[in-house]
Amino acid sequence: MSQINQFTSISDSCIEFAKRIPSNLIFGGLVFLLLTPVSCASRKHAASGTNTASCCATNLTSSASFTDASIYQLESTWTNDLGQSIKLGALRKRVQVVTMFFASCTYACPIIVEDLKRIDRALSKELGDKVGFTLVTIDTARDTVDILHAFRSARKLPTERWTLLRGNPDDTLELAALLGVKFKREATGQFAHSNLITVVNEKGEIVHQVAGLQHDVADILKHIEKSLAEERSATHSSRPLTSTDL
Repeated sequence: MSQINQFTSISDSCIEFAKRIPSNLIFGGLVFLLLTPVSCASRKHAASGTNTASCCATNLTSSASFTDASIYQLESTWTNDLGQSIKLGALRKRVQVVTMFFASCTYACPIIVEDLKRIDRALSKELGDKVGFTLVTIDTARDTVDILHAFRSARKLPTERWTLLRGNPDDTLELAALLGVKFKREATGQFAHSNLITVVNEKGEIVHQVAGLQHDVADILKHIEKSLAEERSATHSSRPLTSTDL
């Protein structure tokens, strides 16, 4: 009977967790969440206030201005490789190319990072200023701020437009579920994980995803350019008419 009560408690926690996620975002990670009930239960500890942001944290942004389809709706607070606290909404000024990785990965992650660098090199200067790259670690235990900063240096990642983030285990699981990324720590300390690159528009909405390694950069660029064009069109149509428009 105690096992039944324990399962019921965990299930209730999962239901409460799911209520916090906008329904439009669940498509990428519903199955993943259902398969990981223990992590749902642990969100009670996060909600208790044991991992609240510092009053001096920077780049904290309210989720109120984002659409229901935006990953920027998440209220979680993250830490970058400079030790600064931010919310995902702080990334909203650019189209973001997002991936989840871990710093000690010796095979897939270095290839994914090189894929991102190839995308960056292929961008024109005009487009490059409007596109950012975000890497979120899944190794919340070992990838400290210092480790992430060392990773940036070792991989020669630019300081401008490239963001490296770490979060607590529950927030990391939540974001992974919304992005459709699955991961599992193995006995060796390494992770089995999805190799997924996601393009997110300026509103935080997923517009394109590709799985695997060594992608066709041209295809990803096409979706980045399309997203930027749609944003320009929306901005132009919403501004008041001037004499030059007549």
